Amino acid sequence: MDQDKTYSAFAGERQIAAGSLLDMLRSAKAYLDRASEPRLLIFEDQTGQQVDFDFSGNLTEVLQRAAPVAPERPGPGRPKLGVVSREVSLLPRHWEWLEAEPQGISAALRRLVDEARKKNPGEQRARQTREAVNKFLTAMAGDLENFEEATRALFAKDNARFAELIAKWPRDIRRHALGMLEDAAPSGDV
Repeated sequence: MDQDKTYSAFAGERQIAAGSLLDMLRSAKAYLDRASEPRLLIFEDQTGQQVDFDFSGNLTEVLQRAAPVAPERPGPGRPKLGVVSREVSLLPRHWEWLEAEPQGISAALRRLVDEARKKNPGEQRARQTREAVNKFLTAMAGDLENFEEATRALFAKDNARFAELIAKWPRDIRRHALGMLEDAAPSGDV
């Protein structure tokens, strides 16, 4: 299980679990076992993506199903090094340039990606955070008052206006959205 990822589970507008995958699953399973209407929306906090887990059975079974399983037969690439083969579509001039690189196409692409990642990582992290907050809000607050205006303020980097627009939203949704922004603030212009 990825130690850097955190998750949040919501039952309606109430946050019932948050933390590492293990912590969130334990709390969510306990909630579901005692809830009269067991419905949850679970989000990966770093991406804002909704994720699903199979909560049938006991806690041990839930945790076992949630643990990533290594593929039985690795595909092309260098699996021991973590290299994954995927398809890339480029124009002929791009392929010509890459083929002329002395260490090969793959090495040139890795170098270009690494250079791009080093360029202003704070700005990149801020953009990813805003996109994650937007995904979370679309699922949880899309029909709430001021949603569209709040989204505009979010992407305009007007955090004060954003906070003002969501001030009347349910406490847990508001607190989680602001917390997502605050967690990313030290690393960039969020």
